[in-house]
Amino acid sequence: MNYTNSKKKKNLLYKSTRNAEKTVTASEAILKGLAEDGGLFVPAEIPKLDVTMEELKDMSYQETAYAVMKQFLTDFTEEELKYCIDRAYDEKFDTETIAPLAKVGDTYYLELFHGATIAFKDMALSILPHLLTTAAKNNNVTKDIVILTATSGDTGKAALAGFADVPGTRIIVFYPKDGVSRVQELQMVTQKGKNTSVVAIHGNFDNAQSGVKALFEDKELERELNTAGYQFSSANSINIGRLVPQIVYYVYAYAKLVQNGEIKTGEQINVTVPTGNFGNILAAYYAKQMGVPIDKLICASNENKVLFDFFRTGEYDRNREFILTSSPSMDILISSNLERLIYSIAGQDAEKNTELMRQLKEEGCYKITAEMRKKLNDFEGGYATEEETKTEICETYRSTGYVMDTHTAVAAHVCRTYREKTGDNKKMLVISTASPYKFTKSVMTAIDETNNTMEESALFDGLKKISGMEIPDAIEEIRNAEILHTGECGVDKMKETVRKILGIEV
Repeated sequence: MNYTNSKKKKNLLYKSTRNAEKTVTASEAILKGLAEDGGLFVPAEIPKLDVTMEELKDMSYQETAYAVMKQFLTDFTEEELKYCIDRAYDEKFDTETIAPLAKVGDTYYLELFHGATIAFKDMALSILPHLLTTAAKNNNVTKDIVILTATSGDTGKAALAGFADVPGTRIIVFYPKDGVSRVQELQMVTQKGKNTSVVAIHGNFDNAQSGVKALFEDKELERELNTAGYQFSSANSINIGRLVPQIVYYVYAYAKLVQNGEIKTGEQINVTVPTGNFGNILAAYYAKQMGVPIDKLICASNENKVLFDFFRTGEYDRNREFILTSSPSMDILISSNLERLIYSIAGQDAEKNTELMRQLKEEGCYKITAEMRKKLNDFEGGYATEEETKTEICETYRSTGYVMDTHTAVAAHVCRTYREKTGDNKKMLVISTASPYKFTKSVMTAIDETNNTMEESALFDGLKKISGMEIPDAIEEIRNAEILHTGECGVDKMKETVRKILGIEV
């Protein structure tokens, strides 16, 4: 890479998917979370990797993180960024490699669940609090930052763990009352920290997510927060500070496949990602644009297959039944990060994107043009039914001894059916997004139906016996933990609830 290109990368700015004119720095985008016009922040261009795969293959996870993130977060100094990385990727992960690769048969599973809350959200939410507080300091922010987040199960706990007792922050998490697993719920409602609040809403994740977005766009509430000394930011994957760290593990995984002799440098691989809100697979798309030799990005859905239908037809339609499944983190009908992809394939046309998002909000659907569809050749879609998910868990265990959670099983099924359908024999990376302990009942019942009658606590011990995996600290902590958060509200009371939590009187 020449010096001129290096200089150019020092000023990577971000713009809203709904307004191409105004730009902000990386730290400003992280602080805001969501653009004022309701759009999502995207980099003005996707930078290319400035290190070779030969160099990357010998790097630790932390070194890889710096190599990738310095390209996007150009207003952070080297010292600041390395400080954030070192604080994030430390002994809270139970493996030294942070994101180990497991070879199961002819497939490689990238295990992203070795962090404090045993789900892939730890990969980004371990570093976001550090990025956010550094950004606040550098932008002379004096207000307390209120992290406002909707969760389909995993983001909530990972964000709570990351922000608990971080000075200058408050965090409020909304989750669907009957839309998460028991382990997910217990992880959230037992969370300690004087600055943490958890509220169950009477509705589904899409209701929670739409409600949070509405609060971000509420100018009256913004004025009230300002007067009270607060400002909103987000820990959802709508925050670019969540998305950038997720790019890292795709670069890292490819480099490790090279180092392990599984592939040659430059050899293309396919990636299958269990997908709900579209952030995880979008990070893979960005990694590909940075220069990682990824061919197909295979989007795996559960029975809420709104994304599968989109890639098949070019029409996004959330007007359908919302199905509660055994992979609740994917029980989503409004995939908010898809907006970033739509903006990209629309040729970064903010006006076109804004119109499609208006249609989604008002009519529940939109259809992209034939020209835009041609730009989706990187993607394939697939889905797994509940029965297929159970079968995948059971058959993989019986044939290999490997135990996977329900979300990973959705991806594994879609991966296998893609190979059978296409004959594509490229090496396949499946993204394993959660520990089987996070969904113990579903996993153990899939392996043996008679486990269905056992108490969840006993199932933990059973899972340890069959998998050989130690019971994670995250599970041990909730077995006898005190319930600290009991708040509930209707979707129409979210604003009122936030005011009450923050002590704002009107």
